[in-house]
Amino acid sequence: MELLNVHRVLRPALFTAAVVILPAVGRAETTKQRILTEVTLLKTISAVVATLLAIAGIFLIERLTSWLSEKVARRHRLLIKQSVPFLKGLILIVTVSYLLEQFLNLNQNNLLALSGTLAVALGFAFKDYVSSIIAGVVSLFEASYRVGDRVRVGEQYGEVVGYGLRSFQLLTPDDNTVTIPHNVLWTDPVSNANSGHLEAQVTTDVYFDHDVDVDLVMNILYQAAYSSQYTQLRLPIVVVMQEHLWGTQFKLRSYPIDARDEFVYRTDLLMRAKRAFAHRGLPYPRPQLSSLHHSEPQNRQAEESGSPSS
Repeated sequence: MELLNVHRVLRPALFTAAVVILPAVGRAETTKQRILTEVTLLKTISAVVATLLAIAGIFLIERLTSWLSEKVARRHRLLIKQSVPFLKGLILIVTVSYLLEQFLNLNQNNLLALSGTLAVALGFAFKDYVSSIIAGVVSLFEASYRVGDRVRVGEQYGEVVGYGLRSFQLLTPDDNTVTIPHNVLWTDPVSNANSGHLEAQVTTDVYFDHDVDVDLVMNILYQAAYSSQYTQLRLPIVVVMQEHLWGTQFKLRSYPIDARDEFVYRTDLLMRAKRAFAHRGLPYPRPQLSSLHHSEPQNRQAEESGSPSS
């Protein structure tokens, strides 16, 4: 009798659970099947056309901005070049969104399922790639480097000429293009010489004997800077000195009008200054003492460590 009563109580509960659970399982299976939409020939053609248009758009943006940056006023050149990463990113976002809409059924449940799956897959398979992409996005907002800036990363120095999704390109003074992933931001310091400005400070070094006329040398260096056609006269021109065992080092710190003329500018300053130095007969460091210049860094390190140098 008791078993009969238990059966009468449980039968409605089991029936209710079956009514609730079985349709839910069916709906889950249906949802899984509907994540991918039906692939048709028209969708495939439209996806190929969208991809080709995106590639062509990126190509045209790079060419157009390079051409336009040389045609506008000098002060607007870097502003135009710095818009390239944003325009390329906009094209990629629009293209990827269109392709996802064509081939995926992006409702709320599917988005959650896909997000979790992609997060796990990307976390294991594309960890470094994703890290570089995130660092590139962070750099866009922090402006650690932009197109047109002159930066040093490790041993590489040059002008940023390209800014991609994963990496950026440096054009070195030797006319080599170096590709550097954005995730170097996490580990290496990035030195930026101009930070979005046209001007970047140039340091020109000259060396003389301790007996040289200091006032005369500084006057010649100032005249060389003020008379150069490349000098940006709105910015300060400074000469500083540093004493060494082998002689006196003079540093002329000034700014060219355009940071791209850095090496031409330094050459022009040295040519002007050396003509005046030769005319005045100023004494350079003695050969027997100039060899100390190479050993001086080792001596300094030995003094800092407290051990005598060899």
